[in-house]
Amino acid sequence: MDHNDIRRRDHIVREAAQRRWRRGQSVRNAKGGRRQDALETMDQMTKRVLLSWSSGKDSAWALHKLRRDPDVECAGLFTTVNSEFDRIAMHAVRRTLLDAQAASIGLPLDIIPIPYPCPNETYEAAMAVFVEEARQRGITHFAFGDLFLEDIRRYREDKLAGTGIEPLFPLWGLPTRALAEEMVAGGLRAFITCIDPKQAPREWAGRLFDAAFVDAIPAGIDPCGERGEFHTFVCDGPMLRQPVEVVAGAIVERDGFVFADLIPRVTEAGR
Repeated sequence: MDHNDIRRRDHIVREAAQRRWRRGQSVRNAKGGRRQDALETMDQMTKRVLLSWSSGKDSAWALHKLRRDPDVECAGLFTTVNSEFDRIAMHAVRRTLLDAQAASIGLPLDIIPIPYPCPNETYEAAMAVFVEEARQRGITHFAFGDLFLEDIRRYREDKLAGTGIEPLFPLWGLPTRALAEEMVAGGLRAFITCIDPKQAPREWAGRLFDAAFVDAIPAGIDPCGERGEFHTFVCDGPMLRQPVEVVAGAIVERDGFVFADLIPRVTEAGR
């Protein structure tokens, strides 16, 4: 089964689950004339979710999981963008590629601009404004692609406490070797955009995250890069309606990290 088949299957599963729920509610409430009330209750029970979007594989797979959950309405994505370079913070992906991803996903994308450098209090102030805006739009949950770092999870939980928005962690606690293998078996493909050379080979910058890459990750490096060993940009997978065509451009070292500058394939072809 290729990833196009997986996309179609997942869409059918989601639609079938929603139809079964509505059909069951209609039958149970027909005599009392409460069908509309049941549908309204369903709407109230549905989690309206915004997903923290890094452009990488973990947030992409979290989206894949959320879309298969009949209790979740994934209402959009949000991400921080370095306003000086117009790139995603840490992953250093061009804004044009981020926009292409969002278009392929088919969800609205909220951009939260942050300066460079960005003190933590500046970041937290920008996020606090966005959280309140999201709450006023009817968002009930923020979802994150975190895997096992307890301090990161506690930080997110603490910052959302009392805001009216609850955190979700759809990938939390999954074994990362099995998760990485599940991703690539499911059709996900990504480029390595950033390497911490203190934790992983600098030669990985610009490599394709695919089955061969996952198989070759040595012991001591988390297969999903959860400790910051590497970061990725997803170019294909069941969460995208069509691939985002990119190639790896210049490899540069900055601030102690090695970055691969991804370029839209059409841009390269047009040179």
